[in-house]
Amino acid sequence: MTVKELTPDRVKLGITPTLWWNDDFPDIDIGIPFGEAVSEMALAGFQGCSIGHKYPTDPAELKSALDLRGLTVSEPWVSTYFTIDGMTEQTVAAFEDRLTFLKAVGGHDIVVAEFGNTSHILPVALFANRARFDDAQWDRLCDGLNRLGRIANEAGMRLCYHHHMGTGVMTRADVDRLLAGTDPALVNLLLDTGHLQFAGDDPLDAVRAHADRIKHVHLKDLRPPIVSRVREENLSFQQGIEDGVFTVPGDGSIDFEPILQALGDAGYEGWLVVEAEQDPAKANPLEYALKARRYLRDVLGW
Repeated sequence: MTVKELTPDRVKLGITPTLWWNDDFPDIDIGIPFGEAVSEMALAGFQGCSIGHKYPTDPAELKSALDLRGLTVSEPWVSTYFTIDGMTEQTVAAFEDRLTFLKAVGGHDIVVAEFGNTSHILPVALFANRARFDDAQWDRLCDGLNRLGRIANEAGMRLCYHHHMGTGVMTRADVDRLLAGTDPALVNLLLDTGHLQFAGDDPLDAVRAHADRIKHVHLKDLRPPIVSRVREENLSFQQGIEDGVFTVPGDGSIDFEPILQALGDAGYEGWLVVEAEQDPAKANPLEYALKARRYLRDVLGW
């Protein structure tokens, strides 16, 4: 079976540099440089990539390097801090700076996630210490995201919210609340299959419920035995990554065919971005990038 609706004129295939190094945990790194990473992305057959911390900070230099390899930018990342008192204007300024950079490198989608009080970057139990927002914080977050979405729209760009382990928008219930509290014309959803399943929810159900809001997708797979260890042994997010909780599509437990079919049936257009936060010392990045591309070729038919 192939998902015939997700054709090359409707979707692009991207990959994140988290197969080659980790942006949250710089010590998960074996020294692979930027040029090698993006060359391997292109060699594996991807059309674009998200931005990592080793990328050139000059937009002209970055665009030239990506153009040389036939790649475009799928998205940059911006962390927001609306739930922390006094951080709104700083968050907006950082977003505007990143938007300017995105425009210069020829991208369209900009990805954000609220990191106020997140547990995922700390050496603490991931689930027990996840952020939880009170009503006032939820209001500030939704108002702030609407403001950023309006700024993005006015610049001809598109804001996509990334639910994330350890944050206050982690579970399906959190996603539902965020979407209910934000303007559909301003705030879109980035569906991350791995993060949602890690949180204990079904990404296929999320697609069926929110297909009209999903404008960007991260395809990330999971290894259930490691998920159980993280829960039962109170491991941190970093420990889970180092133990191999994430992998590329087709290498874990998630059945992506019905998820992609549901997206196709809903008329999805946009990026499908492979992501697997892995230790490159244990999982050769090019090997896993090729594995993901072969799997997507089987499922999509191209």
